[in-house]
Amino acid sequence: MKAQAAILAGAVLLAGCSGSMIPSARPEMGSVTPTESAAGLERVMGKDARALQALFGTPDADQTEGVGRKLQFGSDICVLDAYLYPPRGGGAPIVTHIDARQRSGAPIDRASCVAALTRRRGGK
Repeated sequence: MKAQAAILAGAVLLAGCSGSMIPSARPEMGSVTPTESAAGLERVMGKDARALQALFGTPDADQTEGVGRKLQFGSDICVLDAYLYPPRGGGAPIVTHIDARQRSGAPIDRASCVAALTRRRGGK
């Protein structure tokens, strides 16, 4: 009887040490998805085409597909693609996503490209 109690007590102690009972403080590899920061993009995100043209000037390209519209602005430093879609409640299309790249096609921080394009027009 004492032997069974000792085995049972040992099993209970081992069960208390299992990792499944205690949440891990460190996420598993592959479970963290990198996100793009919107910091520095306040002058562009959520704006309509008129606001973008007031900020950057005439777009280098203006393409429409379905309800979406892409405006492209470029400088010697970078190219910015702004994607505009109507808000859920309706209304004029607004910027919901932007992509940026250097003229060579190499990546560039989106906020840095917005700043470079803004300086091109004198910071309006």
